Amino acid sequence: MLTDTLRSLFSRDLNKLKEELELYKDEANIWRIDGNILNAAGNLCLHLVGNLNTYIGGVLGQSGYIRNRPEEFSLKDIPRSELISKIEKTIEVLNATLPLITEEQMQEEYPQHIDGNKLTTGYFLVHLATHLGYHLGQVNYHRRLLDR
Repeated sequence: MLTDTLRSLFSRDLNKLKEELELYKDEANIWRIDGNILNAAGNLCLHLVGNLNTYIGGVLGQSGYIRNRPEEFSLKDIPRSELISKIEKTIEVLNATLPLITEEQMQEEYPQHIDGNKLTTGYFLVHLATHLGYHLGQVNYHRRLLDR
C-alpha cells in the first residue's frame, strides 16, 4: 500500500533531517544565512515540520494543529534540541495518521484545494514527500557550505 511506502520515506527523511542538524559543528550556523542563501536550515526545518503537521496531521489526522507559516521563516535561534524534538513529534504524528488512510481515500480528492488545484490525496502525499526531500537537500548543502 502506498501509505506504507510514504510512511517509510517520511520517517527516513525526517530522521535524516535530524541527523543533518546534529552534524552542524557550530549550532549557531543552523541559523546562518549568507549571500544568496536566504533560508537558514533552522527555518527550513520549521517549514517542513509546519507543512507536514498541517497537511497530514491537521487535515488528514484531525490533530488540531494550527500552522503559523510566517513564523516558519521569521523565527530564529531556536535551540537544536527543540528543532529535533519538533521533528520527532512530527514523525509520531505521521506514524499515527498515515496507517489510517485507506486506498479509497488515496484516490479521493484531498480535502483542501492546493494553490487552487484539486488533487487526489495520494498525489498530494507524494508531493509532500518530494517537498521534504527537496528541502532536506538544501539543508545538507547549507550545512556543508556554511558550517566550516
